[in-house]
Amino acid sequence: MARTMFNLPVEAVLSSSESKPRLEWKPTEEATTNKPAQNFVTCVHKVKIEDLIRNVTTTWSRNLINHSLCFMVENPSDDDHYTCKIDIKTWQFWGKKGLKSFRVDEKRVDVFWDLRCAKFSTSPEPSSDYYVAVVSDEEVVLLLGDQKNEAFKRTKSRPSLVDATLVHKKENVFAKKCFFARTMLGQGKKAHDIVIETSLSGDCEPEMWIGIDGTVSIRVMNLHWRFRGNETLLVDDVQVQILWDVHDWLYNIPNSGPGVFIFKQGEVECEPNTYLDSKTLKGEGCESHWRHPTDKDFCHFLYAWKLE
Repeated sequence: MARTMFNLPVEAVLSSSESKPRLEWKPTEEATTNKPAQNFVTCVHKVKIEDLIRNVTTTWSRNLINHSLCFMVENPSDDDHYTCKIDIKTWQFWGKKGLKSFRVDEKRVDVFWDLRCAKFSTSPEPSSDYYVAVVSDEEVVLLLGDQKNEAFKRTKSRPSLVDATLVHKKENVFAKKCFFARTMLGQGKKAHDIVIETSLSGDCEPEMWIGIDGTVSIRVMNLHWRFRGNETLLVDDVQVQILWDVHDWLYNIPNSGPGVFIFKQGEVECEPNTYLDSKTLKGEGCESHWRHPTDKDFCHFLYAWKLE
């Protein structure tokens, strides 16, 4: 049984042992045209630096002129923090590999990166074939990317005895009907592909589909009545709560606000009904969880901006 799903070419095969179609898909050019200026991916990691577990925030950002990666390391003793920014010279091959140092508690921390072969899709964050390594006291305390062996070889450093833990992710995505992202869920927080497709115009009632790893996991019909909601799924035998607020898609002028999606793994610290409040879904609620995330839970805020 073949059909086009998520506005992408797919082959969906139904068998007696499967109740949901399996989908094979790749990002299309639709999501890469006419992007608004702000495009970012922000992650919060728990990292051991200078004998302290600290929140390290990484932000990939890109616009028509600049492409950068910024690190912000917290100082647990006060509200101060330490920063390091890398300008990725996309038009210069030599600018995609380098070393930069900054100081944390008066001690040197090095950032090594190699993005010469990095592959990008619709996100400012690379999808593969790169590394960014943060080194402190001859230990790689934080390692981004899939070229781990190359990173350890270049830095001449050993892996940290305390693994860095991703606890929070926040990003903007842009498209007309189909939104693509990646998130870390399930056992071992493995990478999973997310696709959100919408059908908001025409004679039929508006609908929305949310797929994980090519499987349509959630179908939301009568979106005029269910523009806010939540459902719980099993991902790698781990419960994941998915919450959404797409009010601005339906009732506001174009580009006035995004659809907001939360992928929440672990125990919910706020009441479920509170999550359905618009301000909460837009990141203004549960602020203590955002500022002080735990290594047991993971939360991904996805802001989906519709293009005309």
